[in-house]
Amino acid sequence: MDVIKSRRVSVFGSTGSIGRNTIELLEARADEFQVEVLTAHSNIELLCEQAVRLNAKTAVIGDETLFPELKERLRGTGITCAAGASGLLEAAARPVDWTMVAIVGMDCLKPALEIVAQGGCVAMANKECLAAAGKLFMEAAQRSRARLLPVDSEHNAIFQLFDPERAEWIDYITLTASGGPFRNNTLDELENVTPAQALQHPTWSMGAKISIDSATLMNKGLELIEAHWLFPVGHEKFRVMLHPQSVVHAMVAYVDGSVMAHMSAPDMRVPIAHALAYPERMRAGTASFDLAKIGALDFEPACEKRFPALRLARTALERDDGSATVLNAANEVAVAAFLELRLRFTDILPAIEGVLEEMAAAPGALGTPQNFDDVFELDRLARRKTLENINRRARSRRNLPHTPAGVPNPHMEKIA
Repeated sequence: MDVIKSRRVSVFGSTGSIGRNTIELLEARADEFQVEVLTAHSNIELLCEQAVRLNAKTAVIGDETLFPELKERLRGTGITCAAGASGLLEAAARPVDWTMVAIVGMDCLKPALEIVAQGGCVAMANKECLAAAGKLFMEAAQRSRARLLPVDSEHNAIFQLFDPERAEWIDYITLTASGGPFRNNTLDELENVTPAQALQHPTWSMGAKISIDSATLMNKGLELIEAHWLFPVGHEKFRVMLHPQSVVHAMVAYVDGSVMAHMSAPDMRVPIAHALAYPERMRAGTASFDLAKIGALDFEPACEKRFPALRLARTALERDDGSATVLNAANEVAVAAFLELRLRFTDILPAIEGVLEEMAAAPGALGTPQNFDDVFELDRLARRKTLENINRRARSRRNLPHTPAGVPNPHMEKIA
């Protein structure tokens, strides 16, 4: 059926890639959704356009310096305006039926916790909340009885294939990865990769941070950690397979030899539509899926020697302490440094591993976080240590891939 009851919805991160796709689906069925809150970090023009088109009740801009402009742009519309961290938290505390959580990075954790505390359906497109604080975040969702709906294409696929009442029947679960833009490159060929090259994903259209994560395959490392918390079968049962067509998003193998695969076009509107309509279905507005036109599907194991991000993620899971929090924090800092032309592409993962090992060797530095204050403190320490290490070992700018003098670096912009 293609019928949905009227729902009150909010979109946190409405101007990013996931947010824009969500807005497109909401507009296609505008009579069935009441938009409560839209938020963005700094893309004020698009935020205001979206808020007016969807008749949102509240618009929140993360950058507080843009608050006067937000109020001026929305003057006379009846739309309430807010800004900054406090504005995000106040908006997150509004109970709605369904919320898209698409703010990128660890900055999302506090508003996401407030959203989860209200119960309801929470569509999770943010990787970092579960990667950095998985156990505590899942416990918070259980306390409030919030329904977490994974939006990553891989986790959404597993969600549709996974029977939590029969988890003991599962032999293993495969997450697929395109391999990113450098799947076939040698390590030597990656030495002088520029941000512009790393952002050219062959299959998906994504924001800057996740595009770089895809190029290093850290996105799949973070997804392994996410999957461990979302689908409790034991981290050793998760595998990663390279699949350049990005048509099969996940596979679940059962003990009787059966393997169930989820397939769709590589279009984020598909998992978003599934989460938006859940437990019903709605049209995603995508082209007809035709395997005959695709012709062939290729698969190969993801080698952890070639893609060490997978090894780092597995190590973090095996340690079962604060390593995943450190991994996530160090990755955010290293990716930002690469986009800011302060770190080579090939130095991103060594920088992360160096901080992990350094903090693991320090007595008591990587104890298991007991609460969210512990998570935030460990995140702060890991970021500081990563930044110190990058600055200390920084090469001169002329030895790094760089933007010519006087030309703005477009990758410096904060993801909306």
